[in-house]
Amino acid sequence: MSKHTNMQRDVLVLNLEEQLEGIAEEKYGKSLKECTDRETYFVLLDMTTRLMNVAEVYNGEKKVYYISMEFLIGKLLSNNLINLRVYDRVKAILEKNGKDLAVIEECEPEPSLGNGGLGRLAACFLDSIATLGLAGEGIGLNYHFGLFKQVFKDHLQNAEKNDWIEEQSWLEKTDTTFEVSFGDKKVVSRLYNMDVVGYDTGVNKLRLFDIESIDESLVKKGIDFDKTKIDKNLTLFLYPDDSDEAGNLLRIYQEYFLVSNAAQLILREQKERQYDLHELNNHAVIQINDTHPTMIIPELIRILVEEKAFSMDDAIDVVSKTCAYTNHTILAEALETWPLKYLEKVVPQLVPYIKELDKRVRAKYKNPKVQIIDKDKKVHMAFIDIHYGFSINGVAAIHTDILKDSELNDFYKIYPEKFNNKTNGITFRRWLLSCNHPLADFLSQTIGDGFKKDANKLEKLLDHINDEEVLDQLEAIKMGKKKELVDYLKKHENVEVDPDSIFDIQVKRLHEYKRQQMNALYIIHKYLEIKGGKKPSRPLTFIFGAKAAPAYVIAKDIIHLLLVLQEIVNNDPDVNKYMKVIMVENYNVSYAEKLIPACDVSEQISLASKEASGTSNMKFMLNGAVTLGTDDGANVEIHELVGDDNIYIFGVKADEVIEHYKKADYVSKDYYKKSKVIKEAVDFIVSKECLKVGHKENLERLYNELLNKDWFMTLIDLESYIAKKDEIFADYEKRDKWKKMMLTNIAKAGYFSSDRTIAEYNRDIWHLN
Repeated sequence: MSKHTNMQRDVLVLNLEEQLEGIAEEKYGKSLKECTDRETYFVLLDMTTRLMNVAEVYNGEKKVYYISMEFLIGKLLSNNLINLRVYDRVKAILEKNGKDLAVIEECEPEPSLGNGGLGRLAACFLDSIATLGLAGEGIGLNYHFGLFKQVFKDHLQNAEKNDWIEEQSWLEKTDTTFEVSFGDKKVVSRLYNMDVVGYDTGVNKLRLFDIESIDESLVKKGIDFDKTKIDKNLTLFLYPDDSDEAGNLLRIYQEYFLVSNAAQLILREQKERQYDLHELNNHAVIQINDTHPTMIIPELIRILVEEKAFSMDDAIDVVSKTCAYTNHTILAEALETWPLKYLEKVVPQLVPYIKELDKRVRAKYKNPKVQIIDKDKKVHMAFIDIHYGFSINGVAAIHTDILKDSELNDFYKIYPEKFNNKTNGITFRRWLLSCNHPLADFLSQTIGDGFKKDANKLEKLLDHINDEEVLDQLEAIKMGKKKELVDYLKKHENVEVDPDSIFDIQVKRLHEYKRQQMNALYIIHKYLEIKGGKKPSRPLTFIFGAKAAPAYVIAKDIIHLLLVLQEIVNNDPDVNKYMKVIMVENYNVSYAEKLIPACDVSEQISLASKEASGTSNMKFMLNGAVTLGTDDGANVEIHELVGDDNIYIFGVKADEVIEHYKKADYVSKDYYKKSKVIKEAVDFIVSKECLKVGHKENLERLYNELLNKDWFMTLIDLESYIAKKDEIFADYEKRDKWKKMMLTNIAKAGYFSSDRTIAEYNRDIWHLN
């Protein structure tokens, strides 16, 4: 920080209590002690904002613009206080005034700006960019209702609008507006900023664009609204239902709105700093997070040609040197393709440029698999990124290898130098310092504070692998967090849970490849065992948290099955002493911060070759949970780091799965027919017990899906999963062994810091000054 900002900050920090009292008097005309919890929250928001306003803002000669459709940033109060290094001071001042910071945090609404791992990763990356003192900004959209608020009714997922924006918030309205032109209309955007604080460093910005003409009253019931009224609905929801043409068009409107604003913002900043646009790549790097922001490439080329007098060759050349692409998926469905006719309707001004880019590819390569516009007149967005970006990275070692060897092999043969791996990471500020204060404090006492800046220093914990006092303390911290979760579940889910039970947790987006349905089949298997007289040696608590996309029918059916099982198991007096099932409602970052520190067994059971990385696996590991998983995504690297004795791996390997898809020889019914265990579990879905509680249509559809399709091969791994899960539950009773596994996982988690990931992005891709 500069001397000036340092002095200002020091004055504010020195007089924190005086500051808080002054703000309370100024806002509410009373002392801090007299303020309600909600008023105290706004006092803290005001004070924290003042501290951030005097922090250094990073502006190097070159800046990264991280463009993403989602930023799942979570609640910000605690995280900001920790990164500003005033958390303990504030907590003590509040306690002196009879207030509990943890209670006040509950007053804060969680920004609904993301959905799952993609958005949470983007948020972690912004934290690390600021912490490492790099010049960088996030660019996204200011969704008013986010994805949706999940409400369970009649054992079904219902979606309601998630209204989070308040008059006083972390959002800062700016004077910056842009005009965005579509084929049939124009809208005016408005820029909002949100400060992103680095740990003990400065501040960067998350730039969020909204429309001036937004109309929240358009949403009448649930999350239904008129998808054709673009000038009123554009920033209402993240990922609106795209099961019809209007939904698809709205997605394209949103994506172009994002990139048009981003392009205008970036070029305006270049102009303000008097940079030559022919050298754009020397001053800006645009990281395209998944395929959603792909249109930034043809949009920048269009502007340079039409408004800045560039030749087509020069525009393509400089944009191709400026844009980099992160691939987050192996699933074909997530590599966006748009019918050319949709783009002609929404963004006709881009179509000539997309056709020109495709023409140039066709002139060089005759292979139809690498052409941007295919024979069905569909535009492959990822192919634009690959041909006209300078870097393509995967997000875990196995994921990048699969991209190179199979999924994107045709491109790898053309551009081997562009492909690289950047294994994902998480910010330890939120996923340890903020959500698990007892563990963070104990680690500081045991190995020093170094891990807060350099996560690799967690390895020092291995020096205490045989220290019974340290091991017992880790166990006590875990039990404390389990008891906190028990209280929270009682209050929010109305379920009684035994803290001495094993907490087996699977929280992530609901998708068939993540195989929550396989976990459900294990629960059925265990339920039938208990009914048959085979009792577990210790009670088991199975906890799920997940939202299913509104148009993803089978995913919603899996949620239905889990809610049906919750009712059956938890209300069966023969079983509920030994087992409980809980599907938490409206899973989000705040819920994750309570679930992850309390977890014993981390479920990471995706079909091998399908999970790009995963990041919940890293968060659980950091908090002392033991992974039960397939050799998929970042599980592979966790496995390498902790060794065979500190992780539980099951299931077919990635190469075998890829071979099954290639040969199309997987038949789920074959596994069903030859295994009594599989047959019993699958049949239970349509048993009289389930049909009495659930809906015939949902249960039969899921049953038939598993029996006749099972695209993500649930049944191929089910028996292996059951055996390995029983093994991990048996090993939990070997307490000395288990405590050492907990310690080893924490100690080896340092590699998965997003600080390491961002340092690698900068070293290999961004080259910021």
